[in-house]
Amino acid sequence: MASHGRLGARSSTDQEDVAARVIHARRLVDLATSDPQDAEPAVRAAVDRAQREGPPAALALALRALAAVHRARLEHVEAERLLDRAVVVARRAELAGVEAEVRGARAAVRLERGRVSAARNDVSLALRALGRAQDGAASPGLAAYLELQLAVLDHNVGHLRAAEDRYRRIAADPHRSPDVAVRVANNLALVLAARGAYAEALASSAEAVRVAAGLGQVTSAVARQTRAWITVHDGRLTEGMAEFEEVARTYARAGVPLGEYHVELADAMADLRLLPEAVRAAQSAVDELTRAGVWLMAVEAQVRLARLHLESGDAERAHALATEVARRSGTQHRAAWRHRARVLDVQARLALDRVVAADVPAVRRAAAGLERAGDLTAAVEAYLVTGRAALATGRPAAGRDALGTAGRLAEHGPLLLRIRGRLARATAARAAGDGPRTVREARAGLRDLAAHRGTLPTMELRALASGHGAELGQMGLAALLREGSPARVLRWMEQTRAAALLARLPVEPPVDGPAPEGAEPWHPFPSGPTRTAAAPPDGAPVDGDPERGTGSVVADVAVDVAVDDVVGDWREPPTLSAVRTALDGRVLVEVGRCDGRYVAVVVARRGARVVDLGPVGPVAEAQRALVFALRRLADPRSPASAAAARANAELRLRTLRERLLDPLGVAGHDELVVVPVGPLHGVPWAALHDGPVALSPAATAWVASAARRGGTGGTVLVAGPGLAAAQEEVDALALVHPRAQVLGAGRSRTADVLRSLATADLAHLACHGVPRADNPMFSSLVLADGPVTVQQLHRAGVAPRRLVLASCHSGADVAYAGDEVLGFVSAMLARGTAGVVASIAAVPDVEVVDLMRGLHRGLAAGETMARALHAARADVDRAAPAGFVNWCTFGAHGAA
Repeated sequence: MASHGRLGARSSTDQEDVAARVIHARRLVDLATSDPQDAEPAVRAAVDRAQREGPPAALALALRALAAVHRARLEHVEAERLLDRAVVVARRAELAGVEAEVRGARAAVRLERGRVSAARNDVSLALRALGRAQDGAASPGLAAYLELQLAVLDHNVGHLRAAEDRYRRIAADPHRSPDVAVRVANNLALVLAARGAYAEALASSAEAVRVAAGLGQVTSAVARQTRAWITVHDGRLTEGMAEFEEVARTYARAGVPLGEYHVELADAMADLRLLPEAVRAAQSAVDELTRAGVWLMAVEAQVRLARLHLESGDAERAHALATEVARRSGTQHRAAWRHRARVLDVQARLALDRVVAADVPAVRRAAAGLERAGDLTAAVEAYLVTGRAALATGRPAAGRDALGTAGRLAEHGPLLLRIRGRLARATAARAAGDGPRTVREARAGLRDLAAHRGTLPTMELRALASGHGAELGQMGLAALLREGSPARVLRWMEQTRAAALLARLPVEPPVDGPAPEGAEPWHPFPSGPTRTAAAPPDGAPVDGDPERGTGSVVADVAVDVAVDDVVGDWREPPTLSAVRTALDGRVLVEVGRCDGRYVAVVVARRGARVVDLGPVGPVAEAQRALVFALRRLADPRSPASAAAARANAELRLRTLRERLLDPLGVAGHDELVVVPVGPLHGVPWAALHDGPVALSPAATAWVASAARRGGTGGTVLVAGPGLAAAQEEVDALALVHPRAQVLGAGRSRTADVLRSLATADLAHLACHGVPRADNPMFSSLVLADGPVTVQQLHRAGVAPRRLVLASCHSGADVAYAGDEVLGFVSAMLARGTAGVVASIAAVPDVEVVDLMRGLHRGLAAGETMARALHAARADVDRAAPAGFVNWCTFGAHGAA
């Protein structure tokens, strides 16, 4: 009996030790999921011990934990191998509950590798195993975990309605584990965002973040990454990008690869219109996920990359990628992604003019499939593409039918989707030759877009949002041009341009904080003789972070600046009579673009007319050649090179004059107000006309700038560092303005400059300029304590009444779809500055001093910017290459 008792005591201890090992192994599964790097040593030790001493349940679970470590590092092949072993161990030991748990984990890995059928089979077998589980080792929340795997399968193959239903059922399951609760709330947020329910999506995401905070840094980072993505798509760019940065740092600390992170970062960058950065992020995601064999996410990254190439104008690459995605998604049995790829492919071939009749039924099937899956946004776009493909291949009935379906589906969707529906209806009306209905549908869509724009917090987002209405604007213009009424054409042009610039804006202090970890210091000064500072490698923002300021000084100034004079939110364009009053004897030339041709509305003292200026192509060719010639002239290698560049530049100027000015029928002495469109913002208009020329982003903006009252702070003259002639320039201008405040190269600190600019009547900045053509709001001027971006100037609310930017490319605002412009000039006009002089090209440093002196003499005598610049240009020595460049490239903007 005593011997039996001693044996019984040992058996009880052994059983307790076995149970403790199983519990420990399950805890390691959770730890490996939430913090794989820190968990790995303990996980490997548990595997080694379980292989030596058992029990099988502890070994199977420890293998699952080790697989989670490898999965987090995107080592999915090794993760699946370990889970294969774990399944075998559980089956041999007849541990049905553990087998179900391990099969569920393997299903997730197989799904991410693109093995959708194998993943679904694993979940099915796991559910059967759970049904016969009697081993006591099954997790209490295992049923919810397996239901989650089914929901994820539905989600990733595009069955969003089914996925949402499952997520909501799991969320109500009281037995779900905290980890499952996080993933359900996180994934539900993504589904809700896909159908435009951003408020509910953010609430679900916030719940995921709250629960994840107690589950380790990686789980928390995954939840915060989703919140960052939704926040960006909801229009809160600064907040979302700041959270993306925090997530990246967390992943770096945890040793987690950034493949999936780069996919979502690419989306955010695309919303910021940082297309080169978005393409690089998407390409990084494709490369990393492909190397790791994570084909499910690799396909999704390829779809994003293809769409980015299409938006960037590279339809060939988009077409090639769409073809690859269609093939890969077909092998994964993911019909929804195959449908998306088909739509993208046809979109790319429409852009390449390669669509064929057989594409129409194929893309219609894709549209129907997306509709059945509940992906409303993708379905509307697919039907719209179907309609366009049908019209392009001579099938008008099929085209109208598909376009009608797109319009019907979009009726009750979110606002941006309704705009796509209006576009579909306007396209159908135009194809039917119904001009009035085309205009009605286009106007309704643009009104919806105006409502959407009004909810967005920044000028950049509003400008980008206008791209949603670009095609509607073109369709309405085409219909009105057929009528021939100058007043109605001008009114339509005004309703479809510069809306972001004209909206009343609050003062928005930038996000402040240190530069990202590892950021290298940037030395801004080039060795060349112009006022262009070299952009950082690959066009990166000069401060290493496009959303951060140079320091708290910007915010400090911003709170002190009054913005009573900010341009108002013009809901309706001014009347023709109001425009004529503001012109005060000048002639308005407002240029539009329609069906590959430029057109202009000319408003003179008496009468108005519409003028056809001809095709876009020859103008674009002359403009490109002129830019190249001016670049050579700004830094000529030899007298022969300068002579050749000069001859080429003059030839191109004659071509532009013949194409853009001569057809207008204006007199040489007329003073013009030119409202360009698209790339014509980069034309040197002052060099094309004999009289004074002022530029404006819209006639509405001209009327507003004409009413701007003077500042209270007199004249401010600022010299930036690193320029040989900048100090000489402001010293010379100080003789013209004896009472001016002078901030020399060593004193032009950001805080001082912004405070002085805020109330100045006239400001002059002689600084290095750092252009960012990909996103001009991140272009910058270099001051004594570093660069200050357009975005910072704009958000600080500074608005001198008149501003001279004697910096390279300071007038090279960039045009975006929807007739929007962004850059130094537009940002200052948006804040209420009434007149700006700036250059569209490189500024030869020393030679510009004489031009600036002449300009300021005219301003001191009471002339407007346009008239003072016109007189100063007349005195420039155009025989010298640098003099010719300055004569050609400086322009005046606004009425002051």
